[in-house]
Amino acid sequence: MEYAEWAPFYARIQREFGFSMDRERAAADRLHDLLPVAGRRPPLPRIAPRLAGRDVIVVGLAPGAGAPPVWRLPLSRPAPAIVAADGAAARCLDGGLTPDVITTDLDGPVASEIAACAKGALLIVHAHGDNVDALEEWVPQAEGDLAGSWAGPPSESLLDVGGFTDGDRGAYLAAHVGARRILLWGFEFSSVEYASEPNPERKLAKLRWARAALTELARGPVPVLTWRRDATLVPYAAGADGSRTQ
Repeated sequence: MEYAEWAPFYARIQREFGFSMDRERAAADRLHDLLPVAGRRPPLPRIAPRLAGRDVIVVGLAPGAGAPPVWRLPLSRPAPAIVAADGAAARCLDGGLTPDVITTDLDGPVASEIAACAKGALLIVHAHGDNVDALEEWVPQAEGDLAGSWAGPPSESLLDVGGFTDGDRGAYLAAHVGARRILLWGFEFSSVEYASEPNPERKLAKLRWARAALTELARGPVPVLTWRRDATLVPYAAGADGSRTQ
């Protein structure tokens, strides 16, 4: 999705949560300064070869989902790519899988994301108004391929192709660079356990927006499917909301 299409959607999110665009921009500027020179190169030409023309498994953090069982998918050429959303990188590594791409705002088990980056994953770090401290702590520690994103107009070094949370940002990214299909594994939008943090109601509100963002994406040309734990694939719009369908 182009930024001009996504911006009105994100404006609604900003109004609900009271996000300050000035703080978002300040965080984006700080991320740009922290990225190594190689990490400031245009992101999309580096991302596209990893995902374009492939089935892309976007891995979320639904309770009990674990790493995606890629062996249960039919053999295909090229093989599926994996985009891990934040802490799902740890689950992938635990399952012997190195993600091709990680989307993260650095609020999960970041050490696993840094380790995956060192193993070859492209780490896309998202800047927002509340994570400057995490940016300063973790970005200098990453060794490998880095890129940056934020919630405002894209620049040469920071992308924004749509999406709100780490998971749906990964799906939007895959669609933007020409994925063949997007398979959502481990996505959950209504579990209290999934939202176990100091402000679970706020987290659940964010997940509702993530669900809405994916619904919007599923209206586009790239098929978006929920990969259920019984190995079936169903169109996202047919029911991807919560553990009842996984």
